[in-house]
Amino acid sequence: MTGSEISGESQCTPQAAGFRWPAEWEHHVATWLAWPRNPRTWPGKFARIAPQYARFVRTVAQFEPVRLLCSPQWWDVARPLLGEAATAVTPIDIDFNDSWVRDYGPTFLLGPDGAPGGIDWRYNAWGGKYPPYELDQQAASRMLQCAAGRRFACDLTLEGGAIEGNGEGWMMSTTGSVLDDQRNPGWSRQRVESLWSEYLGATEFIWLPGDGLAGDDTDGHIDQLARFVSPRHVVAAVSRDEFDENRPSLDANVERLRQWRSQGDSQQQLDVTALPTPRRRWCQARRLPCSYCNFIFVNGGAIVPQFDDPADREAIALLKELLPGRDVVGAPAVDLVWGLGAFHCLSQQQVGPSR
Repeated sequence: MTGSEISGESQCTPQAAGFRWPAEWEHHVATWLAWPRNPRTWPGKFARIAPQYARFVRTVAQFEPVRLLCSPQWWDVARPLLGEAATAVTPIDIDFNDSWVRDYGPTFLLGPDGAPGGIDWRYNAWGGKYPPYELDQQAASRMLQCAAGRRFACDLTLEGGAIEGNGEGWMMSTTGSVLDDQRNPGWSRQRVESLWSEYLGATEFIWLPGDGLAGDDTDGHIDQLARFVSPRHVVAAVSRDEFDENRPSLDANVERLRQWRSQGDSQQQLDVTALPTPRRRWCQARRLPCSYCNFIFVNGGAIVPQFDDPADREAIALLKELLPGRDVVGAPAVDLVWGLGAFHCLSQQQVGPSR
């Protein structure tokens, strides 16, 4: 399968066209992934990445179809590592620079009668940090063409990991990763919120401050800090280590989330559950941004990154309690996080009508 053509571009906003931004726990048509091919993402460790990434793909494929950005040459590498799971994987020959498809891929939407669509945000590799990124800039439109989805281009520079929604108009983000002069110079919070209303159908905006976890090169993506597990319930990363530089900002995030009240109804608020982070982990003198908030939803389940840490089991147990009826499983991410991200960063769900 190829993505050689550009999908039909809409001249109106998603809201005007009747599209909505679904919650990640809704039914998935597939999860999109991008086979690792850039050694610079995991400097000095690239040889160890393919086996662990293949295990991640196999785990996703146990729950739902996978659409894998992968050239024919790289598919020859990937297929033997996937084993029987390869039957649930569709390789798609779309070229890209990096594997973080959450951030450059489209934000998939659901239209009238279940029609697929998606937002193609502007993208500049986290404020221009990692050139070249021209292929990543083209990937969202090509993915939408492959999905037969309606394309909504947007002038906001935004990565998918910077936004989190509950499917009912409530969303979370961070100031550091959106109101950034290297991404959106001169943009105000009000201008961003107005655009999110038109493109995502957002009615409530929950902003967290700061630049995120130590070692995080995204300037504070929300998908490392707090995630919706139901329409009014979030998990938020916390540290139990009194010497952890992350602890003050994470505690402040939890307090802000607990104090937040809906602008439309002050009686509406969030339930907040603390999700402990693993112990501090380093690679070549750099702190790694390890967070269980980087889990992903899949059909009937959830996949939680594991960091060879005593807190791994606790994270799975806590999420099992919060996600009844789902098969919550762990998969190794201790090598993948050398690239400064984990499962949510590496994936993009395409939600569609359940059959």
